[in-house]
Amino acid sequence: MNNNSNNNQTPLPSGGAGGGSVFVYCEIENTLVQEVSQELLTKGRKLANELGVELHAVVIGTGIKGKVEEQILPYGVDKLFVFDAPELFPYTSAPHTDIMVNLFKEEQPQICLMGATVIGRDLGPRVSSSLTSGLTADCTELEIGSYEDKKEGKTYENLLYQIRPAFGGNIVATIVNPDHRPQMATVRSGVMQKAVYEGDCKKEVVYPEVSKYVGPEAFVVKVLEHRVEAAKHNLKGAPIVVAGGYGVGSKEGFDQLFELAKVLHGEVGGSRAAVDAGWIDHDRQIGQTGVTVHPKVYIACGISGQIQHIAGMQDSGIIISINNDPDAPINKIADYVIVGTVEETVPKLIKYYKQNSK
Repeated sequence: MNNNSNNNQTPLPSGGAGGGSVFVYCEIENTLVQEVSQELLTKGRKLANELGVELHAVVIGTGIKGKVEEQILPYGVDKLFVFDAPELFPYTSAPHTDIMVNLFKEEQPQICLMGATVIGRDLGPRVSSSLTSGLTADCTELEIGSYEDKKEGKTYENLLYQIRPAFGGNIVATIVNPDHRPQMATVRSGVMQKAVYEGDCKKEVVYPEVSKYVGPEAFVVKVLEHRVEAAKHNLKGAPIVVAGGYGVGSKEGFDQLFELAKVLHGEVGGSRAAVDAGWIDHDRQIGQTGVTVHPKVYIACGISGQIQHIAGMQDSGIIISINNDPDAPINKIADYVIVGTVEETVPKLIKYYKQNSK
């Protein structure tokens, strides 16, 4: 599947294999680098190693010089661009877009990764449109591979495979962009796992003059108030997740899941079907359009296991499925399957763990 956009502005040089770094846009809140950016730096380092190129990163904000470098460099960054100016935080579209577009015209990266956050979903399309590069949103995996264009009789090497569920989650699509650069993708928080890089890298830091990349007209929009609300739960970081689907049957059925999670010191999540039914809050939705989790134990209660849900929990340590359908798709990836209804099984689990927990 080919993903290219058309625009009248000047694109970066096209081509298949070859030079250019892997670039990661690092999102911040005040001076705190967001976890999704560190996850993408870890993935970006692996991609850069496979391609034999450098990993570069860019961070844009106010009062960040000397405060963000040690949150970014340990993840294997060869070169970090720190843009620090009074009006660059809170985020507004125009100056960040101008900085990224002009920086990329200079650096000519072959890959750019961003978080599929509120900011990434605004900034990514603006940058890709300006550079006529194309963008794949909400990727669940990124790999390096080749692509054979039989119509043109060409074979492209070292392309970024941008992998994501498509057509309502019924298939997994692999999207490639053979002719335009950078190849751009956004990834939601939690999809990749962050890890400090143990190998050698340059860890060079540069502080470009912001006025060379963005003019005063980009600052016409002013943010009058900026609020950040803390999460109500720790679903993404919970070691045990009890998740319910449409098979739970009702909102009252989820009360049982919350009781089980309390006994296990875990968190409760849900499938999109359960959220759409109004049985659980949207911020607890697990899957392609919700949260991605990596718990040690994932207990799926009455969840059929559609592709879009699997994408949000498939890397769990141990997967336990409770389902009255022995042929449910989720059972194929489960380590343990309990064939039975949620109404019968969950109360027994609660009773057992209450009796045997210290």
